[in-house]
Amino acid sequence: MTTTTERPRSTAGSDFAELNRRVTRAGLLERKPAYYAVRLTVVSLMLIGGWTAFFLIGASWWNLVTAVFLAVAFTQVALVAHDLAHRQVFRTKRPGEITGRIAGNLGVGMSYGWWMDKHTRHHNNPNHDDLDPDVAPEVIIWATEAAWGRRGLKGFITRHQAGLLFPLLTLLGIDLKISSVKALIRGEMKSRNLEATLLIIHAICYLTALFVILSPLQAIAFLVLHQALFGVYLGMTFAPNHKGMPHPDGTEDYLRKQVLTSRNVNGNWLTDAAMGGLNYQIEHHLFPAMPTPNLRKVQPIVEAYCAEIGVSYESTSLIESYRQALRYLHEVGAPLREAKKQPAAV
Repeated sequence: MTTTTERPRSTAGSDFAELNRRVTRAGLLERKPAYYAVRLTVVSLMLIGGWTAFFLIGASWWNLVTAVFLAVAFTQVALVAHDLAHRQVFRTKRPGEITGRIAGNLGVGMSYGWWMDKHTRHHNNPNHDDLDPDVAPEVIIWATEAAWGRRGLKGFITRHQAGLLFPLLTLLGIDLKISSVKALIRGEMKSRNLEATLLIIHAICYLTALFVILSPLQAIAFLVLHQALFGVYLGMTFAPNHKGMPHPDGTEDYLRKQVLTSRNVNGNWLTDAAMGGLNYQIEHHLFPAMPTPNLRKVQPIVEAYCAEIGVSYESTSLIESYRQALRYLHEVGAPLREAKKQPAAV
């Protein structure tokens, strides 16, 4: 983490304007069609290869190995859908939406339109208690004020949420599907019928393949393992990015709102591939349309510029990022744990 004394701001937004000029001059906002042609091909082959292995192995417990591989493949497809939603891949909107719906709805069973709307709101107001849907008080609580008054099972989860985070991530894949269906019922997206049709096709093909090829017990085991690992892997790519970072008060300009609420994860090319480039979260939030391979190149420019203008820049290891997030969750749940210890009024 780099902490410096921040210089006074001269004009709102001017600091980002200067950074944007430097990045543009370096040519790092230009698209990378060859990179995405290769990445989309590799991810497609992973998905096709996984299902091919599933059918070739047939009714065997060895297909649980395929479930693990397909959990990785599903997450990589979801990460590609993320890049498509940010228009990193195609120059125009239409092909990105078509490919995004194929990847999201048909590929992994998640509404591309619902998720894109949710993720756009997150980017506009990261970590904002009222405006960022990713920190809305649901199962996990990210603000102490939202924890008060929670009773029963919700209260138990909040008191122990640091220890329960990773077990709860096993339900993320199913939660994405449920949230997608709820959004479709509410009619919150355009192309509602198309999205619904693609989700239904995914569900029919997925469940038919499992319960026709495998025995009932094997099918259930495959479904549970596959969806659980998919949720954990996907959740672990997003959890290090903002959890435990400051929550904005609304006075920040664009650059500070994005930088101060985000955290980078140090690593190498393997980290980049595993996290789909989301380990460069600061750079991604500053330049959401920047192609993934350029994030590593722009990172030193952004870090140096933040040091130049005195803006704190958080970068840590993957393990430490999880520690910080879990420590923060533990602190949020502390008031409920203390209240639980107090003797009941007579």
